[in-house]
Amino acid sequence: MSNQSAATGELKRNLGRMDLVSVAVGQIIGAGIMAMTGTAIGMTGRSVNLAFVIAGILCVLTAIPQIMVGGTARFKGGQYTQVAAFGGQRLAGIFTLINVFTGLGIAMYVISFTEYLLALVPGAPAKLISVAVLTILFLMNILGAKQAAVLQTVMCVIMAVAIAAFIAFGVPNLQPGYFAPPDFMTKGLTGVLMASAYLSFAAGGAQYVINFSGEAKNPKKDIPFAIIVPTIAISVVYAVMGTIAAGVLPVADVANKSLALVAEAILPKPLYVFFIVGGAMFALLTTLNASIGWMCRPIVQAAKDGWLPKVFGRLNARFGTPVNVLLLFYVIGLVPILAGLDISIVSSSTVILTSAVKVILCFTAIRLPKVMPELWSKSKFHVGKGLLNTVCIVGGLVATLQVLLMLATSAPLELVGNLVILAASVVYALAANKRVKMEVSYEDCD
Repeated sequence: MSNQSAATGELKRNLGRMDLVSVAVGQIIGAGIMAMTGTAIGMTGRSVNLAFVIAGILCVLTAIPQIMVGGTARFKGGQYTQVAAFGGQRLAGIFTLINVFTGLGIAMYVISFTEYLLALVPGAPAKLISVAVLTILFLMNILGAKQAAVLQTVMCVIMAVAIAAFIAFGVPNLQPGYFAPPDFMTKGLTGVLMASAYLSFAAGGAQYVINFSGEAKNPKKDIPFAIIVPTIAISVVYAVMGTIAAGVLPVADVANKSLALVAEAILPKPLYVFFIVGGAMFALLTTLNASIGWMCRPIVQAAKDGWLPKVFGRLNARFGTPVNVLLLFYVIGLVPILAGLDISIVSSSTVILTSAVKVILCFTAIRLPKVMPELWSKSKFHVGKGLLNTVCIVGGLVATLQVLLMLATSAPLELVGNLVILAASVVYALAANKRVKMEVSYEDCD
């Protein structure tokens, strides 16, 4: 199917496989690896590398239903369309409002980036930097998903160089006896599994490329590839980084500490600065850039269906991008920055809900043969009913485990925030349901 212009109301279909891969890589590699590795070492010691491998497997298990669905049809509204198709209209309305609230995370990424920069350049104007970074990234996305993907690719290459430097200098500094007790599997198999569930948040994120299905040249082939390959590859890289993080300095020194501590010990000062900038800071920017993209696409289709004002379903005639939605999220991200709010608790108030969406997508994918029988029958991912049910249930249970872990480790205010947003979303969906007329927004793309 050829690209369609903004005049048709469709997003331009110009994202190739490597564009989607760069988005997935940017979404997976975030600042979490810098902080979460130390916490995981505290859970399991030097077996953190094993925990990363298991975490990658867990992410793949939760992604398999998404791969099967994404490889069957083009979903113009990404995950919104999936929720609508397999979970029903009201659930789609709840998802829509939750997705709007996730925009609060934009401010968190920008503020975190600015904090890293201020550590290198004390006294720099924090708010001005935050506003400038936010504005530049949104302008790139307004110019088009292709332009944003190019920026993403450049930043991913720089991140790769920074990570390669960390590995190259770290491996020669590994201390002997890495697998010897008591530093390996410090809390037994339970510790490894707990660390794996925890680290699955660092290794996950690739499934959000499904939200670019409407702009992909060949979503049925490229989106499954962009989910599975980066997830596996980055999990292996993370395992190597975890080995270095736990094997250079004493475990007691690095447990529950930032990865920057090890980087400072093994890298020359110029490379250390490059690692902080090209690794940690660019990880924030790539995650932010990817998030801006995937948050907007479901809103466009939801607005067309009537869940939100129609103005958010319109595309810019020149660039073919959802400028109104981008401006909405720009304001959502800008206000906390200008107000100087501590946005970490507010933005994390949607984390459990957005993770719960994965549970819904996994379990409801069981309905794939019933909802789209013709498309499923010719899908290259077509399997028997028994196998489909098995992978959906296993993926759903793993995703449920992740949500339960978040519930157990979340602060009371975060739990309250999630409950408030959920309640508001349910009330809104029930109130708006009568005026919504949902269109069929999935299609074949052969």
